[in-house]
Amino acid sequence: MQQPTAPGIRERLVIAPEVAEALRAGRPVVALESTLISHGLPYPRNLEVAGAAEAAVRESGAVPATVAIRGGRILVGLDAPTLVELATAADVRKVARPTLAGALAAGVLGATTVSATMLAANAAGIRVFATGGIGGVHPGAFETATAPDGSRRPPSLDVSVDLQELAMTPVVVVCAGPKAILDVAATLEVLETHGVPVVAVGTDELPGFFSCSSGITAPQHVDGLAAAADLVRTHLALGLGSGVLLCVPVPTADELPRADAVAAIRRATADAAQAGIHGPALTPWVLQRVAELTDGRSLRANTALIINDARFAGRLAAAI
Repeated sequence: MQQPTAPGIRERLVIAPEVAEALRAGRPVVALESTLISHGLPYPRNLEVAGAAEAAVRESGAVPATVAIRGGRILVGLDAPTLVELATAADVRKVARPTLAGALAAGVLGATTVSATMLAANAAGIRVFATGGIGGVHPGAFETATAPDGSRRPPSLDVSVDLQELAMTPVVVVCAGPKAILDVAATLEVLETHGVPVVAVGTDELPGFFSCSSGITAPQHVDGLAAAADLVRTHLALGLGSGVLLCVPVPTADELPRADAVAAIRRATADAAQAGIHGPALTPWVLQRVAELTDGRSLRANTALIINDARFAGRLAAAI
């Protein structure tokens, strides 16, 4: 079912002049999320990566539109002071579809996740969005667990709203695959159930976020940019109402080898369980722990894949 764009969302948008002019002229625009600035990377790396991602979009021939929340408005395209504020403020709310109304009503400074950024991009008329990795099904989400005291815990049902947003909102999301800390196979199953095309670019295996490969065969794959653009144009023209997930591998020179990534993620996930970390705090905690366990190699891979995704998204936006 196609997700209608509510007039109320459009009325909340504040579109930066450069972005608005590009949209009026029919020039390519790429949306970028802001959670990676406020919650994904430490300062000053977060600000450096945000600037590098915007620069990569520009180098590809498109206009960047980083999205955030402030003063009851959805900002589409941020100036330099706002980027600095997001990178340095002590209290930035993480905003997804379920918390969008609350953040707007409260007038707080908020950083948009995949779902909220997709909503804003669709309302603004932006069709391509670049991020690092999407959320998905957390390990054990559908399984009953045994607690240390022997009691049985019901399934957590911890599944990211990103997956439902991809099913409802016709925006193309360029990423390096689902975040590697997730149950990737279950994430693919949920996306298939919701009718979301998942397409690997330049490989027949699903990219593994930190690593070039996840060891899982991609549901669909295309050779490169031209074929990806053809698929995207066709999908959007069909009016199916869903987005497309394009998965682009991290550059080989920057990847964290898959064996190293798997070992670090297993250890970090076990540490999180022991520390009682769960819910929205789980992903940033585990990613930070993986960075510690890999002596920063995962952080370097994360930085490279964000910039690489932004570059590919810019080229894609120009191509379509």
